[in-house]
Amino acid sequence: MPEIVHTSRSKIVREAGPTRRAVIEGFPGEVRYGVHGGIKNFYKIEPEEEHPATLDHMVSAIAA
Repeated sequence: MPEIVHTSRSKIVREAGPTRRAVIEGFPGEVRYGVHGGIKNFYKIEPEEEHPATLDHMVSAIAA
């Protein structure tokens, strides 16, 4: 059986509307998620503040 080499732990808190913040164990600060551009247009919402969507972070991580 393979050995587990890492377990990722994070806490995600929903703020107003689509805005969320995540704290990843072992790293300082937080990561903010939300909507912007075409995503907010698709969902027909206007957030108080635009943030990268989870999709943006996933694409960046995979492309790296």
